[in-house]
Amino acid sequence: MASLGHVRDLPLRGLGVDVEQNFEPSYVIEPDGGGRRGERSGRNRQSKAELVEEIAAAAAKAPTVYLATDPDREGEAISWHLLEALRERKVVPKKTQRVVFHEITESAVNEAFSHPRDIDMDLVDAQQARRVLDRLVGYKLSPLVGKHLMYRGLTAGRVQSAALRIVVDRELEIEAFVPVESWTIEAALRKSDAKAAAEFAARLHSRQGDRKALTISDEATATSVLADLKGAAFKVAEVRTRPVKQRPSAPFITSTLQQEAWRKLRFAARKAMSVAQSLYEGVNLGSEGAVGLITYMRTDSTNLAASALAETRDYIKREYGERYVPSKPRAYASKVKGAQEAHEAIRPTSAMRTPESLKRHLSADQFQMYDLIWKRTVACQMADAEVERTTADIDAAAESKPAYVFRATGSVLTFPGFQALYLEGRDEASEDDDSKMLPPLTAGDALACRSLKPAQHFTEPPPRFSEATLVRALEERGIGRPSTYATIVSTIQERNYVKRDQGRLVPTPIGRRVNDFLNEHFNQVVNLDFTAKLEEELDEVAQGSRDWRALLGEFYGPFSTSLEATAGAAPRSGIAAGEDCDLCGKPMILKKNRWGRTFMSCSGFPECRNAKPIPSEGAAPEPAEPEITDELCEKCGRPMALKKNRWGSSFLSCTGFPRCKNAKPILVKTGAACPKCGGDLIERQARRGSRRSTFYGCANYPSCNFTVNQQPLTEPCPECEGLMVRRGKQGTKCTNCAYQGKFEQEPEAATAEA
Repeated sequence: MASLGHVRDLPLRGLGVDVEQNFEPSYVIEPDGGGRRGERSGRNRQSKAELVEEIAAAAAKAPTVYLATDPDREGEAISWHLLEALRERKVVPKKTQRVVFHEITESAVNEAFSHPRDIDMDLVDAQQARRVLDRLVGYKLSPLVGKHLMYRGLTAGRVQSAALRIVVDRELEIEAFVPVESWTIEAALRKSDAKAAAEFAARLHSRQGDRKALTISDEATATSVLADLKGAAFKVAEVRTRPVKQRPSAPFITSTLQQEAWRKLRFAARKAMSVAQSLYEGVNLGSEGAVGLITYMRTDSTNLAASALAETRDYIKREYGERYVPSKPRAYASKVKGAQEAHEAIRPTSAMRTPESLKRHLSADQFQMYDLIWKRTVACQMADAEVERTTADIDAAAESKPAYVFRATGSVLTFPGFQALYLEGRDEASEDDDSKMLPPLTAGDALACRSLKPAQHFTEPPPRFSEATLVRALEERGIGRPSTYATIVSTIQERNYVKRDQGRLVPTPIGRRVNDFLNEHFNQVVNLDFTAKLEEELDEVAQGSRDWRALLGEFYGPFSTSLEATAGAAPRSGIAAGEDCDLCGKPMILKKNRWGRTFMSCSGFPECRNAKPIPSEGAAPEPAEPEITDELCEKCGRPMALKKNRWGSSFLSCTGFPRCKNAKPILVKTGAACPKCGGDLIERQARRGSRRSTFYGCANYPSCNFTVNQQPLTEPCPECEGLMVRRGKQGTKCTNCAYQGKFEQEPEAATAEA
């Protein structure tokens, strides 16, 4: 039976931790488990309380209960919580045993059940320490941040705040960056003794006799060098060729899958994990039924099961030949800081299930994701790619002028190896001279120079993070776990701390202000070294060499002191909106209303109550030149202009605004006349109720209050000339007499007019 993760957790409301009682946590059964993940049968969604009752009923009858959750801290804690939940229901299993396996293969599972053990409380305590510490930080710090920055809904979790700091620090680097000018000179060359010789490029490298590369820092120096090279003869001085082997990348772990899914598929981290989850849970393959296509997708291990290695090597040998199979299976060391390696790497459950063979059973997203995982896994066990890399040094000298050395590089793929199937993507585009090909060259060859081109360059600031590179930065610094990377990246965007601009993460004014506040008053929490050190301390708890409550005490003492000092001394300051109040001149600040919409408010409130919306927060931007209509304002006689309000709805406004503030909605005429006063019947929306139902009323309201719920028709009743309206899909009826008829589509539809 699946527990679907944790069945107990700290309560959603309230701290849930008794600090005075040595950080005693109060666990509750989660009120709603959200249903079984991956459930395709349409059965009713099930709460965690109902699920625990089912498990308890089964456990009461079973001679032995095996707890087979993940072999890491979180998995150990899930098993312990399950057991505690059973005891709360007075169910004490006759025998309880813990089994762990790092790969879901027949041999690994059988081995685990042959060597069961008890729950490891040191691992449980390490998980409890992390959970309680994150609760203390989040629930104690978030209200304080919101209060002092005067903005609703701000949060300051330990991990999300560290991620925000990484993004903000990068933005500060970019803003402080000073570009440095440099110049290059490139020659277009070809062999002199060949009429149709291939042209290739060589770049100025150094002065002849000087091994140090020449630096050209300005245009004047570049012009001087070009003068030296005028009329120069070019000759090949030396050609060096060396073989190079390129090794395939390791199989996917959670972080590298998210990075590659962004590079190649442009999947955000959360989408990548959602699609991978659907492949893991199972896809209906027709006669085979529902089949899990990949192994667990939350892992920091690059290990592959022995059976998977054997099958993959068999596939490579069959499809590509002996030369593409290395002499022995490849093994990859984990590069993740503090990797727990509880699972295998992410791989297809069978290498024999090629992407093309499954394409008709998969959605477009599933196919792209499976194709990526399958190719990466198979390629990681293929032979190295072999490249012949060539470097040619070329002398260039004009009579009685300084001589220079140009350098040309290129490479030839002599054996594709794993590149026949897969090549890893790159985060940043770069010019790779080694990928260019050179014609056959030997020392002493005379070369003809077609042109010399100088080019100006400036050093560039470090690039902003994409979701992929931010995940990599989190992984390198030991922040978060494989299961939390996607949540971290999504959370800082959902909180409006960071926004995406052309695929790059840019901190918003709100995010920067929150980061500044935390750095100023709670640096010990957002300090990036704190997270890495905490992971080491949690490892000590997991190894039984440190008490988890003592660890919390060492953190909470200084943290609570900072909370008290900040609450009492830190001035309340808003988040600057970047402009001044147009009524009193004081700075405008950002605030959020009760419906979650951000707006600008004068910092002089309540003395000055000026406030206005922010276009970027959903207001439809007003066109520079509003469309002028033929309608005239009934108050001042000026033309009316077509505008949009903050919700995107169109309305008419007097062009004399702000002197004349007359405005009115755009009315949709039905073409029918009001039976009471003869005015136009127009379409209206009910202002009350959640459904915003449509009705039809007289345009002369409030002097005429005639309304009708059915759509009015332009043709009058043939018997009494009363108003006809639609009746159902096919019929019509008169509102004045009992006449009923059949609806016929009118030649002209109602139009939107003022």
